[in-house]
Amino acid sequence: MRIGVLTGGGDCPGLNAVIRAVVRKGAGVYGHEFVGFRDGWRGPLEGETMTLDVQAVRGILPRGGTILGSSRTNPIKIEGGVERIKENLETHGVDALIAIGGEDTLGVAKQLFDRGVNVVGVPKTIDNDLNATDYTFGFDTAVNIAMEAIDRLHTTAESHHRALICEVMGRHAGWIALHAGMAAGANVILIPEKPFDIDKVCEYVESRFKTRYSPIIVVAEGAHPIEGQMAVQTGDLDAFGHVRLGGVGERLAQEIERRTGKEARTTVLGHIQRGGTPTAYDRVLATRFGLAAITAVHDGDYGKMVGLQGTEIVRVGLDAATAELKTVPPHRYEEAEVFFG
Repeated sequence: MRIGVLTGGGDCPGLNAVIRAVVRKGAGVYGHEFVGFRDGWRGPLEGETMTLDVQAVRGILPRGGTILGSSRTNPIKIEGGVERIKENLETHGVDALIAIGGEDTLGVAKQLFDRGVNVVGVPKTIDNDLNATDYTFGFDTAVNIAMEAIDRLHTTAESHHRALICEVMGRHAGWIALHAGMAAGANVILIPEKPFDIDKVCEYVESRFKTRYSPIIVVAEGAHPIEGQMAVQTGDLDAFGHVRLGGVGERLAQEIERRTGKEARTTVLGHIQRGGTPTAYDRVLATRFGLAAITAVHDGDYGKMVGLQGTEIVRVGLDAATAELKTVPPHRYEEAEVFFG
């Protein structure tokens, strides 16, 4: 067989580990050939390819990012996009496609499968918000990067007696904020799933200052206040209809200063969370996903995503994986609230 591989959406640590595992097992065990499609769905849409063989994947296990490149191209929104992809796959002799990505990338994969393309998905997102898998690779690395940053913020906050706010990624799901905040001993964690009360946040801030320690607030980029308490952001939309987020941390700092009279500063981690070498956990998880994905293709079990359930790698339908986002349940947030203030 000749198999195409692409990585779509935001990059994250562990993508190269998946590519390596797919090619090493696919070529070495099954004798398949591979073609890499560049820059997400733009590759099969425009016929942009690169050589993808055993030599091409040597030494990439510890590297962050993706050797294939990525983009947020959405072929479903392009007139004739699906037909162009099918034609280019046929032109390049591709029998099946492995799509590595998050909700948007795998949502496209599901629609292509419904229209006759042989697709297997691999779950990738630092946000850990894909359904039907306990964890996605990239999440552990992002959490550890955020945790280390918050650890450092503690010392400078106490030196200057400031409230410090750390804004992390998380559009609709607050998994990074929750895990990093709990691991680093944050005094308040704000997530998209639960609109926050700015008055209560200020109470936590003032309470913390009374203990002679400075408060650390971790806020997901998609967190928002109770309606009417603060200005909410509006912005441009990307190809998948998502508002480009950012800035909630700075607006929160301004409100805290105005309401409490305490100095507040914001650190936005942004794409730092996506960069650099993956943790050991993400390297292993990504490798296992890659091995399972190429086995699913070899078995002809298309329309599936490989996922982690417990400690086992399983196959689930792409429809189940993309039907809804996996968000932070109330009981997990209640665990963190014990340590607020």
